[in-house]
Amino acid sequence: MDLETLHGVGERMKGAFRRYPTGVAVIAAAGPDGPVGLTASSVASVAVDPPALSFSVMGSQSARALLTAPGFVVHLLGTRHAGLAHHFARSGGERFTPGQGWSTLPTGEPILFDAVAALRCAPLHRVPVGDSTLVVAKVLEVFHGPEDRPLIHHSRQFMSTEEF
Repeated sequence: MDLETLHGVGERMKGAFRRYPTGVAVIAAAGPDGPVGLTASSVASVAVDPPALSFSVMGSQSARALLTAPGFVVHLLGTRHAGLAHHFARSGGERFTPGQGWSTLPTGEPILFDAVAALRCAPLHRVPVGDSTLVVAKVLEVFHGPEDRPLIHHSRQFMSTEEF
């Protein structure tokens, strides 16, 4: 297959996944210059014993900092955090402001205790795949926050299940 054909398949794949709704998470870590974070729609449960999850990131500055961090927190978001998801999804968005409700764990990672759930993790595997990296992480602690309707990413938008 030539590069033009591969590019066409990649674009069609992106279009296919825009039609596939996924949950939304913000992944946060303590970086060398302060907290870092990004919005992810690729979080998946991998195993229960040992407890593990996975996600993928591309080469942004936040992603590079997350990939070198010894630990991070994966925040599963509800609809009350749609604005937060927007901020963490774009470069230059407001992050870790006092009004967003962030705290810091004794281990140093930023945490949003009012997320639907927050999972403190340590990386097990980092697998480069093209311009992305697949991360498999061991879940060390789980914090449950208040109930909320799921925040969904679908067709490049954040929405609740009621809008879907």
